[in-house]
Amino acid sequence: MHILFVEDESRIASFVRAGLKEQGIVVDYCDNGDDGYIRAMENEYDVIVLDIMVPGKDGLFILKHLRREGRNVPVILLTARNELDDRLEGLNLGADDYIAKPFFVEELVARIHAVVRRSISVNGGTPQEYRQNLLSVGSLKLDRITREVTCNQQVVELTTREFNLLEYLMRSPGRVFTRMQILEHVWGYDFNPNTNVVDVCIQRIRKKIDPISGTAWIESVRGVGYRFSKPES
Repeated sequence: MHILFVEDESRIASFVRAGLKEQGIVVDYCDNGDDGYIRAMENEYDVIVLDIMVPGKDGLFILKHLRREGRNVPVILLTARNELDDRLEGLNLGADDYIAKPFFVEELVARIHAVVRRSISVNGGTPQEYRQNLLSVGSLKLDRITREVTCNQQVVELTTREFNLLEYLMRSPGRVFTRMQILEHVWGYDFNPNTNVVDVCIQRIRKKIDPISGTAWIESVRGVGYRFSKPES
């Protein structure tokens, strides 16, 4: 699952980002509403978590313009203010949920999964929503909601990190990703830690999937990185 998180309080941002990543959620983070607005308008997210009071464009401004543009991405609002008027304004603008600070990360994770499930239900489980949450390449299927991977109808047990790496590659079959790109998106590193953690994780995934599928889905691209191969048409 891929979310946008807009929050200017560094302490809150730090523990929330760590907690979400621990749950296998990929987080794009902004500490101001101007950057958050651009990302929200230019990218596709499963959920957007917005603090109402952020520098620049506030959370309600971003929410309002998302809905004006017909963007139905689920939005959860965060705020330190817990007055009824604030909650009503956010909900009337089209927010899907509302959490007052302080809160537990576990509650936010539960709310995120709930609004995604509700969004699919409200939209009647359309093919578009189905494709967004179920990645399928050949005999391999990855459910982003239940976090279950199956190959030839057999369940494949993956760790959180293995699941996140496989999801990242499966989103773009045929596209080559460098080790640095994988480290940044799966491990959250924005630098090269000079380890072979990517290669080791890839090998673990291959050992679990390849014997079942009979196909080497993850290909090594010498001197560059890895890609998930496209199935033959």
